[in-house]
Amino acid sequence: MDYRRIIPCLDVKDGRLVKGINFVQLKDVGDPAENAAVYSQAGADELVFLDITATLEKRKTLLDAVKRTVERISVPLTVGGGIGSCQAIEELLDIGASKVSMNTAAVQNPDFVKEAVDEFGSEKITVAIDTSSNSQLPSGFEVIVTGGTIGTGIDAVEWAKRVEDLGAGAILPTSMDTDGTQAGYDIPMTKAIADVVALPVIASGGAGTLEHLYQVIVEAGADAVLVASIAHFGKYTITQMKEYLAQRQIPVNL
Repeated sequence: MDYRRIIPCLDVKDGRLVKGINFVQLKDVGDPAENAAVYSQAGADELVFLDITATLEKRKTLLDAVKRTVERISVPLTVGGGIGSCQAIEELLDIGASKVSMNTAAVQNPDFVKEAVDEFGSEKITVAIDTSSNSQLPSGFEVIVTGGTIGTGIDAVEWAKRVEDLGAGAILPTSMDTDGTQAGYDIPMTKAIADVVALPVIASGGAGTLEHLYQVIVEAGADAVLVASIAHFGKYTITQMKEYLAQRQIPVNL
């Protein structure tokens, strides 16, 4: 059975769990390891840990925070932020990360994706694509890098196709326009990417209601949904999310 997965996202800055809106206005939400433990016990299918300022600060992911998180959970953890070498990937996999997510380094050096896939296998490599609306590009969506601070002029849908060709195992597109707004996922962007790749697409940015989760799966073809604000601020439990989807005939792992 091909389940649709619910994946809480832990945005981490200076070792603390934070949540912002449109990649700014960050609020402290607590300890990432403690929150991860709660989500793991509550039935999350996987977790994503993003060290959101690593690239901006030109450093690697905080291994200590990742290690503490891995020790508290029993579900797969994908780690992203500042990953720019196979050595960095190896360090994360060695301390228990199940997969890594790369973004800026992949855009700057696409061969790095292929190199990482060749060394660790495609199932270990997710490419995150941060997007912003740009009517000058064919798809209308531009790839943004360095923690949402630099536009690349690269078309997000074209880049998604390239990422698939390079061998990545999954794509994680986040809309900067909808991130943290709780107004719903960017359906057109997510659908545009899901329509051109055969890889699993993890929708990210904007979940505010249970209906939003359903919409992005049905209307945009997402294989998994990343959730942050609606989980961190206690709006809905993982169980409520899964039961809502199950009632609407979406296969979930209850």
